[in-house]
Order: sequence, then C-alpha cells, then structure tokens
Amino acid sequence: MVEEMLIAHSILVKIFLGFLVVGLVIPLMTKNNALGFKKASFVYTMVFQALITMIAFAGIVAIFTGDLPWSMTTIIMLVMWAILMFIEIKKHKVIKLANLSNNDTFALLRGAFIKIGLIQILLVALMVVLMILKAKGIVSF
Repeated sequence: MVEEMLIAHSILVKIFLGFLVVGLVIPLMTKNNALGFKKASFVYTMVFQALITMIAFAGIVAIFTGDLPWSMTTIIMLVMWAILMFIEIKKHKVIKLANLSNNDTFALLRGAFIKIGLIQILLVALMVVLMILKAKGIVSF
C-alpha cells in the first residue's frame, strides 16, 4: 500500500512538472487577447491547485499508512507546497484584479506569468533532485 502511494505521489509530481512547463505557453498563446489570458490563467490556477493538492494528499496518506517518520525532507516538501500555493494564489489575484485593457499592464503580467512559472519549475525540480539524492543515499537528513 505504501509503495503504491509513493509511486502515485511520484507520478503526480512528474505530471505537475509537465503541467508547469506547458503552462509557460499560456502567455504566448494569448499574446493579443487580454480576456483570453485572464480566463486561461484562471483555469491554469485551478488545475495547478488541484494537482498540487493531490500531490500533498498522496504524500500525507503514504506517511500515515506506512508509519513513515516526519523527516526533514517531508517538512521541506510541506513548506514547498505552501510556498508554491502562496505564489500561485498571489499571481492569480494580481491577474484577476489587474486592468488588462492597458497594454503595458498586460505585457508586464504576461512576463511575470512566465517568470513565476520558471521559479515554480525551479522549486519543484530542486525538490525532485533533493529526493533523488536522498534515495541514493548521497544526502541524509
């Protein structure tokens, strides 16, 4: 049971990383369409939150069903989850409330969307690398 949950957790993380990479296309696809950008951003945020919550749930279920310890890496993962969720909610609020009819604001938010996406990819990739190093025994904490 624990192995299946950890496999599901791992698969969800890979799907999430792919989703983040594909999400970088949204500002490019909606280059001349501010309303489309706002709508696509909303859908992106909802899928983002659903995926990241599934990842956290699968991990927590694995911890409790397998009597796994709350290690430092588990705590780092939870903090990372909170940071990613905070960043995404803030990004969504800014896009939702912004005056996208102003071309300068629209261009600024499109650029910010890409930069924030890259930061999110970097954070998830760092966590994946940390867990790979832990699994290989190179890092232990």
